[in-house]
Amino acid sequence: MIRVIVVDDHQLVRTGTRRLLEDCRGIEVVADAGSGEQAVELVRQHLPDVVLMDIQMPGIGGLEATRRCLRAHPEVKVLAVTIYDDEPYPSKLLRVGAAGYLTKRADLDEMLLAIRKIAVGQRYISAEIAQQMALRPYSEDQNSPFEQLSAREMQISLMVIMGHRVQEISEKLSLSPKTVNSYRYRVFEKLHVRNDVGLTRMAIKHGIIDAEIAA
Repeated sequence: MIRVIVVDDHQLVRTGTRRLLEDCRGIEVVADAGSGEQAVELVRQHLPDVVLMDIQMPGIGGLEATRRCLRAHPEVKVLAVTIYDDEPYPSKLLRVGAAGYLTKRADLDEMLLAIRKIAVGQRYISAEIAQQMALRPYSEDQNSPFEQLSAREMQISLMVIMGHRVQEISEKLSLSPKTVNSYRYRVFEKLHVRNDVGLTRMAIKHGIIDAEIAA
């Protein structure tokens, strides 16, 4: 059973999310919070497995609340669920320790997939967020080998690094698995790496992601 806390300052959103999750097998919503401060207290009390964290809230907000939740209960996994799909929000949340990032446009199936993935120690980042991250400059290192990748290649690389499987990437991007694999192997050739592990190590080395994000 995955124990979840829902955090959102809008009561209708909070209540609706809670009701949807309560009907799902393997999910137990143990509490909900309307602020970052309340979320931290509830994490201390309930020691949940996953926290669904809104970003823009009164008080300390989702970014600082994520930091404090992880400090209070290091084993908790935080999934940012927000309307914001543009930088710098995704990078900031991931850098402070969030295990995943999902927009509120996601359907219930994707939310459940994200919750279940991060609950077992994987990472999850939605396709549209990967697209936004792919389009931004990643590093001040002008000689970064990632500069030679196209936006699509960068998007797929990020999704691979974040733990998405080929079939998942295929479904999210409306591409065939064969096409996704073609992009992967093209990236491997351009970056001179042999596999997904090599790609992840290269991304850490050049500051594309932090080591903690890919752990």
